[in-house]
Amino acid sequence: MKIVAGGTSAWAVACVALLIARLAGADVHTWWIVMCASGFVLGLLGVRYCTRRRNAIARDKAAANPG
Repeated sequence: MKIVAGGTSAWAVACVALLIARLAGADVHTWWIVMCASGFVLGLLGVRYCTRRRNAIARDKAAANPG
């Protein structure tokens, strides 16, 4: 989970940095920004998946060991 969250935050930071550079007049290709935004969105989906999976595993362990 920490690795997925770290990667997601890295994509977000890269996207913000590229947007700032583009506003400052740097030659930033549009597909770079789209790639960073896509990485961020997919990372959010990955964080959600990992969280739900962790909760399901804990729930199954609790159901298997009621004591």
